[in-house]
Amino acid sequence: MQLGLITDSVGSKTLDEALDLAAELRLDTVEIATGNWSEAPHADLDTLVSDAGARRALTDAVTSRGLTLSALNANGNQLHPVDGPAHDRVVRRSIDVAADMGVPTVVLMSGLPAGGRDERTPNWITTSWPPETLDMLDYQWNEVAIPYWQDLADHARKRGVRLAVEMHGRQLVFNVATLHRLREAVGADVVGANLDPSHLMWMGADIIDVVAALGPAIFHVHAKDARIEPRNLAVNGIHDALPPAQAAQRSWNYVTLGLGNPGGATFWAEFVYALRRVGYQGPLNIEHEDVLVGAEEGVRKSAALLHSAVLRDAPDWSPARI
Repeated sequence: MQLGLITDSVGSKTLDEALDLAAELRLDTVEIATGNWSEAPHADLDTLVSDAGARRALTDAVTSRGLTLSALNANGNQLHPVDGPAHDRVVRRSIDVAADMGVPTVVLMSGLPAGGRDERTPNWITTSWPPETLDMLDYQWNEVAIPYWQDLADHARKRGVRLAVEMHGRQLVFNVATLHRLREAVGADVVGANLDPSHLMWMGADIIDVVAALGPAIFHVHAKDARIEPRNLAVNGIHDALPPAQAAQRSWNYVTLGLGNPGGATFWAEFVYALRRVGYQGPLNIEHEDVLVGAEEGVRKSAALLHSAVLRDAPDWSPARI
């Protein structure tokens, strides 16, 4: 398993400064955003598409520091009824750049369609009642998402790039069941999970059970923590539309690694061990989104915690033959 950094975590730094930080912290990999919901402070996607020299320069900047580029990140909503085509363009161009640079994975979200043909706003369905919700889900999956993803998976397959889908609230794929549904529909060889435990934490999932349920479907992993705020939860429940800046009033928040619950720092050792149990050997990339902790401080604390938890050597113990 490798430790890494999503460079957007320190988006105010230049690319060189972000890479220097990753090297200083003895990390192995970096993940760089290419657009959509990221301002992409460390990559110009259009230049990377058109200029082989720019691609070589980015590769050299990463490898000269003893790092590898584990993924490009194109998180957005390709299924948006209005903005979808623009987001899809970023996704497909990111796949092409990844293929040209030898980057194995593009991280992205499933997208979320509207609830019907004439609607212009994405609609996240989380219950089976009132009855029209089932018709909306049928439209979202069978008329929009599956045809789109079949075509996208074919494109990625031809370019030799895997698509790691981040299960996230207000996306069509937001939990284990919906991730498996997408894989079964479009191809488990090229579509798998980008497992960011923080998103599933606030929705109430047990992350160790999630790892077991996903198994080989885990293509890529983010290291981000979430904290449930019991007093706010007791009053308002888990569904919370307050902005992140109002952390004191929210029912849950993204926090620096080790400050979440349940388990705190202990959770991350259990998480790493669970990943090893299912055979995962890929990157574990730090993502900082804690509004109460400075970006560099949060990344440093997260790296220190993960260094104490990560398992690097291959297992070699076996019982004595007696």
